[in-house]
Amino acid sequence: MITVIEAAGLKAYNDSIRHATAEIVDDLRVALGAKLVAYIAGVSETRTVREWAEAARRPTSATEERLRLAHRVVTLIGQSEGDAVVPTWFQGMNPHLADRSPARVLHEDPFEEAGPRVLAAALAFVGA
Repeated sequence: MITVIEAAGLKAYNDSIRHATAEIVDDLRVALGAKLVAYIAGVSETRTVREWAEAARRPTSATEERLRLAHRVVTLIGQSEGDAVVPTWFQGMNPHLADRSPARVLHEDPFEEAGPRVLAAALAFVGA
């Protein structure tokens, strides 16, 4: 039998891979704001985020992978804890990430390391 947390995690995963890039970016803009999305993606202008959300441009494949993981985490935390908690979680110091924010880890660290660590921190936060 699947728990509520496991079901939320599965939905978050499915949404992150099924949705078009523009939809992923638009959801992130709503949940986190364009500035935080730009920071996570490693771009300097929110205009770039808007262009991605409008499908006028596409992020690089590496950036898209980072954005899809962020979307997965946004969905997971939003379903479990509520949408209001999501931006605070992304920006707050996290003990599972050596007291760095998940946004900072995604921004600064190589994705191969950052992605699994941020996902694990999110799962720990929601009690999975």
